[in-house]
This record gives sequence, structure tokens and C-alpha cells, in this order.
Amino acid sequence: MDARKAPLRPHGDRCPFLRQMELTTISRRRISRGGRQEIFTPLTTERDRSDFPIIVHSHLAWDWVWQRPQQFHSRLSKTHPILFVEGPQVTDQLTSSRVTLREVSDYPNIVVLQMQMPASRFWSDGAWVDAERRRIVQSVLEGPLGRKFENPVQWFYDPMAVTAFAGHMDEQAIVYDCMDELSQFKGAPPELVRRERELLALADVVFAGGPKMAKSKSRFNSNCYSFGCGVDVAHFGKARRAATKLPADIAEFSGPVLGYVGVVDERLDYDLLAALADHDPGWNIVMVGPWTKVDPAEFPQRPNLHFLGGRDYSQLPAYAKGFDVCLMPFAKNEATEFINPTKALEYMATGTPIVSSDVEDVVLQFSEVVRIASDHEEFVAGCAETLARPNAARIQAGMKLARKNSWESIVSQLEKHVEDVLTSKQSVASSAA
Repeated sequence: MDARKAPLRPHGDRCPFLRQMELTTISRRRISRGGRQEIFTPLTTERDRSDFPIIVHSHLAWDWVWQRPQQFHSRLSKTHPILFVEGPQVTDQLTSSRVTLREVSDYPNIVVLQMQMPASRFWSDGAWVDAERRRIVQSVLEGPLGRKFENPVQWFYDPMAVTAFAGHMDEQAIVYDCMDELSQFKGAPPELVRRERELLALADVVFAGGPKMAKSKSRFNSNCYSFGCGVDVAHFGKARRAATKLPADIAEFSGPVLGYVGVVDERLDYDLLAALADHDPGWNIVMVGPWTKVDPAEFPQRPNLHFLGGRDYSQLPAYAKGFDVCLMPFAKNEATEFINPTKALEYMATGTPIVSSDVEDVVLQFSEVVRIASDHEEFVAGCAETLARPNAARIQAGMKLARKNSWESIVSQLEKHVEDVLTSKQSVASSAA
């Protein structure tokens, strides 16, 4: 069995959480409220405010594409215990729910909770889904693991989780980290808009994935901050090393490689990809990333257009090393209205020129570094000119910008905002007492 996916065992030697918890005694007193016994625990004290536990509610699985949730919480886990709760997986094979807990081998302070639910209930009974999501997590936290998550900060990526969890986990604070405008994605449930408004109203602090999104969300929550993407400069800088070997599936290409790294979904302009491939049969258009919510059978078919599928995060710099131009070929649709792509800074760290569609946040933040195109003709021409005459000044400016936007710097700022919320709440509680 892969150790990364092994379930946690309450009395085993694998999990440092559980070993520590079995030696820890935490007292809680019960108070009566309206005839009902409730657990009361104080807010975080000054002493431990900086290492608050975090329960994450994410629509993205931990083991899927390495994106904003993983970048943030892998770093936050250095000082915070993290329970990463993935959204429900729906299956026809089950008649009752199933839960799996596992450690993340490289980040021992993170535990991932995965839940599966029967399709027969999931698609027909929304109230049951909310109650079942809450029951599963609360049941898990009734065991030894729960002692590590007293009075957590609840950190939401998934607005659909708000009904199940907000106000039900003895939380100190609620964070909404809005990385995408999910309501505009293909297949988004109509209920998502209402629940996001609820989450925005309840959140103590909101982090938005870019300036345009921050402006939109601040209409509903005044404590809203724009934090775009960061970059692991050392990791993607491997693309510039002589020792980094090209992957075999692109090393064989003889002509220029125009490459994309990221999720392949409805946000891409597939007609643009076809136009790039048709412009010059000697160009190799390479798409590295898993596809979702799109049918690969409908991808444009060209001999020089290559959809390679997903690759491990560790392999991405090697692919980028083989790119002569990095592509951000986004469509102009609802799904890209608020997009602030992580890959922009990652591309910059590789020292490779970049050509992008004119999505608003890219134009606002990176127009001095990225070649911007407003239509297919401009995009193709931009790629041709970049191949012929790479702009060294833009490349150097991009590498400098990447160095200024490390994930560590962003995470430090996020922590400070959460600590400010906890300090404010502690002051209010002290005044009331």
C-alpha cells in the first residue's frame, strides 16, 4: 500500500497527531443553553493564537493538481495542524457513506479526510448531504484526532460546505479563500450563488484570488483582501538548470515547442489551439495537464497538437525547460472572467517568454512581462514574433517579479490577517467579560 494513502490507525505508530493526542488531556465544561447541553471552549489565548488549528473545506482533492490550496496549506502546516476535508465523492456502488483518513507523507501536520456518498441520496436530498457531511467530520473529531482541532479556524474554498459546517465546529473564525468564481464554472449548482453569499456574510476575513475578484467580493464583506498567486521560484527555476533532463515525450520534437501547463477545461480556447497548430506545422503545441468537464474526443486534432495529460508537480519544470514559448490560451467566457492564473508567475520563474489572451487580471498585473493578445490573429503573431526575437528585458522583469511573489511571503500575510481577526475577537470577548 502507498504510505501516503494509508488510513490513519488510532493506536498505530504512524501518525504523530495520534501519539501526541493520547498523552494530552483537554478539559471542557458543558453549559446548558435552552435546555440543551453544549460544549463551551474559550477563544484562543495570546499564547497560542499564532498556531491555531485549521479545518479546510475544499472542492479540490489534495492529490489533484497542485494549486492554491496545496501551496498555502503545505506551508501553513509548518506551524498549524490542518485537517483537509475534501468535498464528497459520489458513487453508485455505495448505499451508505464511507470515510477515509490519511496522512500526507511530506507534510506530517496535515491529515486528509475523504468521504464517499451514495448517488441515490446525494442527488435527491440536499438536506441529507449537508447533515451527512457534518456528521462525518464531527464523528471523526470525536476521536483522538479531535483534540488537535479544538476551536479551529474554518478555512473555506467550497461555498457549498457552508451550511454543513459554519457555526457547527466550535470555530474561532471563518476564512473564505475565494480562488475562482465557481458559480460561473461549467456544471455549477444553482444553489452555489446563495451559499457563497451566506459564506461571505459569515466570514471574518475574505482572501480573493485577484484584484477584480476582490472588488466583486468586497461588496458583501468589507474585510476582503486581494492575494493573487505565488510561486515556488526554486522549484520552477530548475527549468533553467543544465542538469534538468527533458521528458522523453517532448525531447524528440525537432521544431519549436509552445507549451501550456495546467488544467485543461472550459477555460481554454480550443479554436485558438487549432489556429496555432495550423499556422506552422513545424510548431509543436504541447498541453500538459489533466482534463476535466471537457470531452477529449472533442479536442481539435492536429499532428502537431499534443494533449499529454496530467503530470506530477515535480515534473513540471522539466517540461517547461523544453518550451520555447509558454502559453496562456484562455477563452473569453464566464469561467475566465475572474481568472488569475497561478501559471503566470511559474512561467516567469522558468525564464521563458509568455504569450497570453487578454484576461483582465493578467493585463492588470503582468502586461509589462507577458505578451498580451486580444484575438487569435494577435496571439499567433505574438507567438511567431516571440520565437523569432525573444524579449530579454521582459524575461528578466518576469524573473524579478517571480522572486518578489513567493508563496512564503503570501502565506505570512494571510496568517497575519487571521491573527488580527483572532486578536480582535479576543479583545471583544475580554471586554464583554
